[in-house]
Amino acid sequence: MNLVVDANVIFAAAVKSGTTSDIIFSDVKLFAPEFIFEEFSKYEKLLLEKSHRTAEEFHMFVSILSEKIQTCPKDEFSEFIGKAESICPDPDDVQYFALALKLSCPIWSNDKLLKKQSEVKVLSTMELLELLR
Repeated sequence: MNLVVDANVIFAAAVKSGTTSDIIFSDVKLFAPEFIFEEFSKYEKLLLEKSHRTAEEFHMFVSILSEKIQTCPKDEFSEFIGKAESICPDPDDVQYFALALKLSCPIWSNDKLLKKQSEVKVLSTMELLELLR
């Protein structure tokens, strides 16, 4: 299954091992806009405080994630930005929507606001877990 993964899901996995991490490292194929790892750098201090990982463990986890998640430059899905802007309930998530439109796949996000549209399927972690069972 192909999925565009939202940063909030990745942050959850960075903070705590569990269901989210299990799904990330399952057979799903994950995609994200290339800025997703910039978000990790931006919030690294906060994520380290919330997690019980050392800085070294955290950086190793991010390195493993970077191999698991295929990042896509904006120019690869820029033709879908206009449509994404018209349907995305959160301007900060337009690139996720544009990439999902390009790939014709759902977005994995726990942001309930993103479900307030009907063009792109948005799956929470629990919904995805049910689908994968």
